[in-house]
Amino acid sequence: MLPIDVCRHRLASQHLVKQKVQTGSEIVRLFGAVQAQDYSGAKWGLGQRTIASDDAAIEKEFSDGAILRTHVLRPTWHFVAPADIRWMLALTAPRVKAAMASYDRKLELDGPVLRRSQKALTKALTGGKELTRAELAQALTRAGVRADGTQRLAHLVMHAELDGLICSGARRGKQFTYALLEERVPPAKDLDRDSALHELAIRYFATRGPATENDFAWWSGLKKGDARAAAHSAESSLDSEIIGGSKYWFQPAAIIPKPKSPFARLLPNYDEYFIGLKDRGSIQMKIAGIKQSMALLGAHIAIIDGQIVGGWTRTFDRKSVVVTLRPLTQLTAADERAIASEVTKFGEFLRSRIRFSCLSFCVNLQAIPK
Repeated sequence: MLPIDVCRHRLASQHLVKQKVQTGSEIVRLFGAVQAQDYSGAKWGLGQRTIASDDAAIEKEFSDGAILRTHVLRPTWHFVAPADIRWMLALTAPRVKAAMASYDRKLELDGPVLRRSQKALTKALTGGKELTRAELAQALTRAGVRADGTQRLAHLVMHAELDGLICSGARRGKQFTYALLEERVPPAKDLDRDSALHELAIRYFATRGPATENDFAWWSGLKKGDARAAAHSAESSLDSEIIGGSKYWFQPAAIIPKPKSPFARLLPNYDEYFIGLKDRGSIQMKIAGIKQSMALLGAHIAIIDGQIVGGWTRTFDRKSVVVTLRPLTQLTAADERAIASEVTKFGEFLRSRIRFSCLSFCVNLQAIPK
């Protein structure tokens, strides 16, 4: 495979070329986990991969508990499926806790403090209650557990997530809530560690491949040895090829669709097409010669034919959404039309009026501070 073939295969694997899936929750299940610290951006990432889901439909899935949002894999927010949350936490939480250990010491969070914290959280949430982070802080304070400071409270809540005590509840307005996992998530089949490693590898390479073991280790937060063992355990279900001296794994496909060029997508920040890989060289060929190009992208990423060509931002006001494209390479008129079409789809996803502006290549480079 050439880099352009790798990109084309990944676009198909990521469900960005031809949408066959009806719901955002099914995309989450297929992907295993979807990075989601930017909640609205992550919803748009799911919407692009479904046949007709809009923002309201995905929000409803989240409210109903068909999509959960918690800290798993690397220590950041991810969407996960209810059936997967327990085994995925069991597999990856120890690594996340190890990464948190030095911060826990600085914040004076030891075993007794965490046990008192989780007892207080259990009492506060029992009975189907869904509480905001501020309300959890009040419950902790009443129980004599210090929850002062953003970081201390965040770590107390994150430990409760990693231990499988709490998970996301429905949003209350724009505020996120938390619920007891055992009350919100139906029982599911447990997986032993080897089975969990195998399952995570299958999900990853089927939706991010072609990718390497190092890519998988980065995405999953696993040790490289565990990532290697997981990839080899899935060998019978995957194809592989040596590209540039490295072994790439991917799901077999009889035909990889070749979208009509120029093929544009407006991806959110932290989209799995980008953040799901450690080595992003094959998708950065058009901006490789631009100094500090990644720092210039801005909030979100625009791609043409699988290649990053610039960044884009969204600005909300009362009546509309303004999308501004910041190209990092010269775009053709056809490129701009393809991107404008995606902007229209973004407006349809949000069910909002939308305005689009495209900065010129030269203006863009002068306008963004290095």
